[in-house]
Amino acid sequence: MPVAFKEWAVTVRALAEGEQLVTLRKGGIRESGKHFQVEHERFFLYPTFDHQRHDLVRESHQPELRRALEEGVWSDGEPPPHTLTRDGGIPQPDRVRIRAWAEVADQFTIADPRCVDALSPFYVWTPDYAEKRLAWKRRHPLHVLLLRTYRIPRPVTVKVRDEYGGCRSWLELQRDLPFEGTPVLSDQEFERASEEIQGIARDGGVPALA
Repeated sequence: MPVAFKEWAVTVRALAEGEQLVTLRKGGIRESGKHFQVEHERFFLYPTFDHQRHDLVRESHQPELRRALEEGVWSDGEPPPHTLTRDGGIPQPDRVRIRAWAEVADQFTIADPRCVDALSPFYVWTPDYAEKRLAWKRRHPLHVLLLRTYRIPRPVTVKVRDEYGGCRSWLELQRDLPFEGTPVLSDQEFERASEEIQGIARDGGVPALA
């Protein structure tokens, strides 16, 4: 079955629009050893609403939260306008749309908050939230993945299954999906951004790829 990487719906949208190029990971409670590992080099981007909160996305991208909601499919046909879960997140829809896939262009582990802050132009979360990702499980470094993202020709709707829930990064989708589409950034744009990201990560981290 196709493998998908689970990330906030607003983050998936930002990746698919070329507004975000990195993602940050420590590992969820349902991951092997409760630590994150890059198990796949190419994967579809699965939008989740687990733990997604308005106050953890920078103000410039607040409109994207609503657009991300509109990409979910609820049984009554409409996203919940103001309904929040107990942790301030948004209830899961019945179906989500897969609109992009990504490949890992590079990866690093970092432990310096200054490095996380320097990477802020390349993600849509608030800097405070990104630093909290670093601070969680402080003895373990933060994984930084540089992603090259591709939009598929037509978004594909998939059912949200119970086994997709929980704090995990990797899912197996129960339907066929093609690795087709065009990169969201040109080669030149991606190369320029990659050089800047790699420079920041090298200054405050360790390359995780040989």
